[in-house]
Amino acid sequence: MPVYKVKVKWGKENYPNVELNTDELPILFKAQLFALTGVQPERQKVMIKGKIVTDDSWEEFPVKDGVQLLMMGAADEIPEAPKEKVAFMEDMNDNELSQALDLPAGLSNLGNTCYLNATVQCLKTVPEFRDVLSSYYGHLTLSEAEGAHNITVAIRDLLNVMDSQSTVAPMILIQVLHMIFPRFAEKSEHGGFQQQDANECWTELLRMLQQRLKSKSSPPDASYTGFIDQYFGGRFKVTLKNTECEDEPEATSSEDFLQLSCFISADVKYLQSGLRAALHEAITKNSSKLERDAVYNKTRQIARLPAYLSVQFVRFQFKERSATNAKILKDIKFSLSLDVFELCTKELQEKLLPIREKFKEIEDRKVAEAVQKGQNDLKGFNKNLPVKRHPYSFADDEGSNNSGFYELQAVLTHKGRSSNSGHYVGWIRRKPGEWFKCDDEDVTLVTEDDILKLSGGGDWHTAYVLLYGPRILETPEETTPEA
Repeated sequence: MPVYKVKVKWGKENYPNVELNTDELPILFKAQLFALTGVQPERQKVMIKGKIVTDDSWEEFPVKDGVQLLMMGAADEIPEAPKEKVAFMEDMNDNELSQALDLPAGLSNLGNTCYLNATVQCLKTVPEFRDVLSSYYGHLTLSEAEGAHNITVAIRDLLNVMDSQSTVAPMILIQVLHMIFPRFAEKSEHGGFQQQDANECWTELLRMLQQRLKSKSSPPDASYTGFIDQYFGGRFKVTLKNTECEDEPEATSSEDFLQLSCFISADVKYLQSGLRAALHEAITKNSSKLERDAVYNKTRQIARLPAYLSVQFVRFQFKERSATNAKILKDIKFSLSLDVFELCTKELQEKLLPIREKFKEIEDRKVAEAVQKGQNDLKGFNKNLPVKRHPYSFADDEGSNNSGFYELQAVLTHKGRSSNSGHYVGWIRRKPGEWFKCDDEDVTLVTEDDILKLSGGGDWHTAYVLLYGPRILETPEETTPEA
């Protein structure tokens, strides 16, 4: 990999040992200069021996160790352009049209970076995540040892910019990601970046954030110290039973998780059955009782539910002949609502029952009122009355789910035949009934029916990761049940 140490002069400032990788686009080097100087990449003019560096190639420039680069550009904010009144939508540019329709911001594809764009769009739908990120303090550094910090800062700054622009190029986040995880910077035989596995990216980002984001008022006896574990992390009760020795007692332990898996087999047609299948497996381990290896039944039950539950469809299997992660295209139905009560331990189920009963009371009242008024639609129940939104977490465990009920709020899909090829897209819910397809910089309004069509069965976009958020209990103010 051709990496050089170059000198950069910016006004009175000199940077004597800046790394420059000629395998990467110059725009990524400009993102690195932004971390050093605070000058936005689009405002930089970088020159080598009097020749201005373009954004797309180093081929025509004499890059070597010690070469002097001159950068011009001010770190001052660009003044806001005056707002113009546009009479017709067809006269608007992309930015004006996005603002008029109030579309979420899109993310530019910087060369097979759709896996990252889709992941960011999905995580951005968690309001508590946005809140804790906004209070994270710090700036980018060039130290590889500060990987978790740099990832956190890069995501924080990217989400902030997405609130004010219609399309954003995630250059700095890509640069940081490549620096920390070189495998994401692998090049294809044609010279561009290779496609990467979006769920692998999702997992690595959460692992980095896990190290830096502090929890929001966790109780003294909590087993977690960070926000990610608090709001995205669950816990299994694990039971091991020796199938070859009745006299050997069951062994129990606990495992933490940030994601549930949905196994796909010939018998699995629905998300729930795939989740159940993933919680039971046969393993081989040494038995101290038999003094040899034996087969054990390993059973997992959920002992703690996080507020935000992500589910991965295990759709890819490694094929040695082609050396690829081949995709299972089978149609696995999922719903906009999810109930995981049956996957929980008896102890947790008992804790979930009080809020579940309140949900049932509200649903029963909706049905009774609809019948009385001769209505078929229950959504209008008490719509003119003020409502109270009840906490979705247990009082002694902020960030948990106290009912077992979830609502779908984001879907990450894959189109193609292997995890390292094809195309990834994020589908996000902004409010009930309002969904958007975030296909890199192209963001469009879609329907709930469009979301349910992402269940697989062909070469169309297929759900790979689902993100469920807590279902919120709402009761009329005038008849609020006791908490």
